[in-house]
Amino acid sequence: MEIVPGLHSVRLLGARAYLVVEDEITLIDAGLQGSGPLLRRHVEGIGRTVGEVTRIVCTHGHPDHIGGVREIAAMTGAQVLMHEADVVRLRIGMREALRELRPSAFVAALTRGPEDAKPLDDGAVLPGLGGLEVVHTPGHTPGSVCLHVPAHRLLIVGDVLQVLRGQVALPSYVFTEDMALARRSIARLAELDIDTICFAHYPTLRHGGREALRALAERARSGSAATSKT
Repeated sequence: MEIVPGLHSVRLLGARAYLVVEDEITLIDAGLQGSGPLLRRHVEGIGRTVGEVTRIVCTHGHPDHIGGVREIAAMTGAQVLMHEADVVRLRIGMREALRELRPSAFVAALTRGPEDAKPLDDGAVLPGLGGLEVVHTPGHTPGSVCLHVPAHRLLIVGDVLQVLRGQVALPSYVFTEDMALARRSIARLAELDIDTICFAHYPTLRHGGREALRALAERARSGSAATSKT
C-alpha cells in the first residue's frame, strides 16, 4: 500500500515495514527472521528487484523490527543503519539481564543485532522523499528513532507510539526501557509539523497527527496518558 508517492507500507513477519521507492530503495525496519521472502514478493510486485534496496534503517533493536535484518542485508547487499545506543544495548548478556530482571533486558539479551551497523545520528538527513530526518526518541529503547519527512508532513515512529482505544498513546509499558524518557521524546515529537503518522503495528493515521501528538504530550504531562499492560 502506498502511503504517499514513493512510500510503501509492507507487511513483514511481526511488524509493518516501510519502503522508500525512488532511484534506490530504502527499507525501514526488517520484521522478524524469515521476512525476506515477503519483502522480495512486494518489491518484485512493484516492478523492482531486491538488489535495488541499498539501505535498511532500523527504528530500534527489538526482534520484530531487526530479526530479519541479517537475512535481508545478505540478500540485498544493503547497508544497515541503527542508533549506537541500541547497538550497545544489544550487547547485554543473559547474566546482566538476570540482574536487571526487566522484560526489556531479556529481549535485548536474546536479540541478534545487525552486523557492522552504521550509526544513525540525531538530526541526520537520509536520502528519499525530499529528506528523511532522523529524530532520536529514546525511551522505548535507548536508541529508538523516528523518521520525519517534512516534504509530506509525515512521521514514521516504529514503536515509540501505539494506538489504544482509538487514540495515539504511549508505548508499551512492559517493553519500554524508560517511560519518563519516552514521555520527553513524545513532547519533542509534538513540536513537529506533521499530519500523517506511520506506525509499526497499527493502521496509518493519515490526518490530524500533529493534534494527536500534542494531545498525547499534554496527557503525558498530566499523568493521564494510557499505556498498554502487555
